[in-house]
Amino acid sequence: MIEALWGLLPLLAGLGFVLGRRRAEQLAAEGDVSLNSLPQHYGQFVLLWAAGPPLALLLLWALSGGTIVEGWAAASLDASGLLGVDQRADHVLSEVRGGLSSLDGAALSEAHAHVERTLDRARQVLGLSVAAGFALLAAGGLSWARSRVTPGLRARNRVESALRAGLFLSSCVAIATTIGIVGSLLFEAIRFFGLVSPAEFFFGTEWSPQTALRADQVGSSGAFGAVPVFAGTLLITGIAMAISIPVGLMAAIQLAFYAGDRARAWVKPLLEVIAGIPTVVWGAFAALVLGPRIRVIGESLGLDVASESALAAGLVMGVMIVPFVSSLSDDALNAVPRSMLEGSLAMGATLSETIRKVMVPAALPGIVGAFLLAVSRAIGETMIVVMAAGQAARLTANPFEAVTTVTVQIMMLLVGDQEFDSAKTLAAFALGLTLFFVTLALNLAALSFVRRFREQYD
Repeated sequence: MIEALWGLLPLLAGLGFVLGRRRAEQLAAEGDVSLNSLPQHYGQFVLLWAAGPPLALLLLWALSGGTIVEGWAAASLDASGLLGVDQRADHVLSEVRGGLSSLDGAALSEAHAHVERTLDRARQVLGLSVAAGFALLAAGGLSWARSRVTPGLRARNRVESALRAGLFLSSCVAIATTIGIVGSLLFEAIRFFGLVSPAEFFFGTEWSPQTALRADQVGSSGAFGAVPVFAGTLLITGIAMAISIPVGLMAAIQLAFYAGDRARAWVKPLLEVIAGIPTVVWGAFAALVLGPRIRVIGESLGLDVASESALAAGLVMGVMIVPFVSSLSDDALNAVPRSMLEGSLAMGATLSETIRKVMVPAALPGIVGAFLLAVSRAIGETMIVVMAAGQAARLTANPFEAVTTVTVQIMMLLVGDQEFDSAKTLAAFALGLTLFFVTLALNLAALSFVRRFREQYD
């Protein structure tokens, strides 16, 4: 039922817009007073009041409806007397949500049946209540807004005020989401550092978070030295950046200043097609084609190359990131006024000198932004590393060995059923928080670099 109400919102908004605009057109045709705003502004005003309150009701239900239904079911189950002394209503609700129906004891099975009946009844009753509220709010808002449509109504000002409020709320949601993410990472990381020493995490050279179920098992204490994990991340990222940054920047300069219109019309779409290839395809190529070929070449040169190596992952990742760097750098170079290029050439500078001393410094903020995006893309890549570089946490600078990255370890720590009170699972949040601050430091360093070296022109 609630899903049908979401589908009615566009129809309700369209009806409000049509009625509001038609009412304004009628007033303009009947009276001698001119309208304060255009007819479509009156339609938008009625649209906001017809669809806005019902939308707020549906959003409120989406945020709190599940909690209300489960609270109703839990209260009904506690009052039914079906649970024993050692049984809790929230545990039974969790089992019902998980689809568990075969439990020991007739009383507990009866409790499950009671919960299912209560949940169905609560959803029906509350769904009808939401539908009734939706209808009342829609009808009331539509009729009130239509009655307010007069020649003197400043509809455009009202609509623009509503749009500003919506944009402000959107920015608040974005900020609150960021604060929530950082706060959750910080909270779980503090719990992790209560179990593991920060000195061991930041300076330890052994990473083996496979804590055991019993104290007598091997590796029951675990090892949480994150230096090898971050070293592998930097190694693969460095290889990828050594390829993507120079190749991408040179491709952008070629497209912006040397290539003709016909070549640009073909090459730039082809580069952007490369950016759309899924990472799992790149990972399969690195694992099945490039990795074995690197091993064969290394063995022919007398080098010991692992079947999964940082070099294979870094090379493929670098090629994958080239379109990001080239496209953004090309846009930044084309955003520089052409008068600067023509003025430099008119003063006797060559094209290469103009590019190096005028155009690139003027486009430096955009180019550095492209580099930052490339670095973030490389640091956050997971699939290519899993398939081509392995999962071994080794403290090495040898690109021919298998290494791992922060994102791969976060994925491995959170895969499957995990206990969130163990150091093994909480280590993922410590890795994520550290990676967040590393990325923040890179952004601040890039901003400082841009402020120091960029050239501003009037």
